[in-house]
Amino acid sequence: MNWSVDAPVEVLPELPPLPADLRTRLDEALARPAAQQPDWPDAEQVAHVRTVLESVPPVTLPAEVDRLHERLADVANGRAFLLQGGDCAETFVDNTEPHIRATIRTLLQMAIVLTYGASLPVVKLGRIAGQYAKPRSSPTDALGLPSYRGDIVNSIVADPVARIPDPSRMVRAYANASAAMNLVRALTATGMADLTMVHDWNKDFVRTSPAGERYEALAGEIGRALQFMDACGVEDYRMHTTEFYASHEALLVDYERAMLRLDTRGDTPKLYDLSAHFVWIGERTRQLDGAHVALFELLANPIGLKIGPTTTPEQAVEYVERLDPHGVPGRLTLVSRMGNGKVRDVLAPIVEKVTASGHKVIWQCDPMHGNTHESTTGYKTRHFDRIV
Repeated sequence: MNWSVDAPVEVLPELPPLPADLRTRLDEALARPAAQQPDWPDAEQVAHVRTVLESVPPVTLPAEVDRLHERLADVANGRAFLLQGGDCAETFVDNTEPHIRATIRTLLQMAIVLTYGASLPVVKLGRIAGQYAKPRSSPTDALGLPSYRGDIVNSIVADPVARIPDPSRMVRAYANASAAMNLVRALTATGMADLTMVHDWNKDFVRTSPAGERYEALAGEIGRALQFMDACGVEDYRMHTTEFYASHEALLVDYERAMLRLDTRGDTPKLYDLSAHFVWIGERTRQLDGAHVALFELLANPIGLKIGPTTTPEQAVEYVERLDPHGVPGRLTLVSRMGNGKVRDVLAPIVEKVTASGHKVIWQCDPMHGNTHESTTGYKTRHFDRIV
């Protein structure tokens, strides 16, 4: 979808002002250096786009975010399991109903197996409805062009003009994210998440995939469990719907700051990033003195932090103390992306040190990033045996 918004700034509604102390802290956070940001050619246009985004309805709602926080608290306390998946980077052209259905279907198929095998509820978190920004290891690509930084910034087309950062793409990203989130809500509330349907998908996988034979016995057990519940007359709305949450890396500061909203429902106003339910800081933007960490300190969302092989136990504790100062279970997820060659040596001391600090964080594994290598054809790839 190609969306655009062309509205005079003076006619757009203004957000209610933030409390003075929160405004000061936000300004201080935004004044810090932010890694991996595009070199916008027109600062005035960026400011205009931010004003537009400040006036639009949010992609998510505070009540939804709070509900996810509760579910993640169960994960942190060992009462639930977290499953996250989706595109490495979403694109506008692939933001279609079939693509979104396929993402949801895959995660639901995985979730039903995990739920049955672990006898725990599974919190389903998609990399969806906002994963439009990409960090880059170099400002230019192999052709000497400015690097593609995701559809929210520039085009993947190998053309000098197409690679110029375009602030209006932030509005297109918002529109695509909103449309995707609307479809996700509709699909997961109107039958796509029905347990019987999801089980039928898994039976199709067992029947048609060479790898399916390994899961035939498990699929049979799940089928008998569903038949037993049906015979007992078990009927509950939770068998036909599911909670499905959206997440992305909050990389592009200009977009994320424009999607901040103040919630005044309780006694204490809270600041949410309502571009998603859950946002995380990437490996390349986790500088302790940077804008991303300072901004995340202010958010009421549950948040994540990628930790790579260079992370020390002492750094991990500092991250935890800054991002989860009150020790709230479900507030912070530490995502290990260290690669199979280093994870055994690096992760254990970090877990030991953070656990000793008394914080109940969620420990999540990212087996994809950190296990990438270049194939003989020049394409990035991963070995399956290194992933599992």
